[in-house]
Amino acid sequence: MTERVTLITGASAGIGMELARVFAANGHRLALTARRADRLEALASELSAKGGKKPIVIVCDLEQADAGETIAAALATAGVELDNLVNNAGFGVFGDAVERDRVEQVGIVDVNVRALTDLSLRFAEQLIRNKGGLLNVGSVAGFLPGPGMAVYYASKAYVISFTEALRAELGPRGVRVTVLCPGPVPTEFQARARVGSGHDTAALNVSAADVAREAYRGLMANKRAVLPGLAIKIVPFLLRFFPRDFILFATSRFQRQRR
Repeated sequence: MTERVTLITGASAGIGMELARVFAANGHRLALTARRADRLEALASELSAKGGKKPIVIVCDLEQADAGETIAAALATAGVELDNLVNNAGFGVFGDAVERDRVEQVGIVDVNVRALTDLSLRFAEQLIRNKGGLLNVGSVAGFLPGPGMAVYYASKAYVISFTEALRAELGPRGVRVTVLCPGPVPTEFQARARVGSGHDTAALNVSAADVAREAYRGLMANKRAVLPGLAIKIVPFLLRFFPRDFILFATSRFQRQRR
């Protein structure tokens, strides 16, 4: 019988690392992928030291067009297939889209949209066969227009829409499908995005470890969406009461205060 594993992308830091810890603690063998080999190896050693089987480490840059092939080949070589897929990898760039590097912003689409779509579809047959789960990491940003981080916000809107559609398609075939939509989480994301500290979002912050625990419980319970933290849960509800033009204005003003 082929061994089953949970594949987690972007596992070298932040929410991805905490998701790896939660899945491992619940008895799942893991396959971890990210760009930084040293961090992946350190995490794999940490998890195996706690008594589990050492995770499969796949060093891969999801911005590259052949990333899906690289991951699939590594899993085939290891003789495993997926029963859970966690598309966690993603990044953003802060600032007006027309003023930021175009190549870097297209890279956001490569990671947040193309790679997530590729892996979701590439491994769907295995998830169906193993009656497994698909967890895609979106963001509360996906419910909003995002002047100041236009490409990132748009990419997360895609993740929400795509994941909900897959839920309708894969649910009847025995696959749990959940979208995770956290708000601000203190991780390396802010430094890579070059977000300033001009506006305090502490009231919305939930730790990466708490996000991971809620995400795991939500996926196992087959929830459509997981919004960690009370403040974040009410955002989609409140948005129903405001005109889109007002939301666009408010988001733009908020982003300017973060410079």
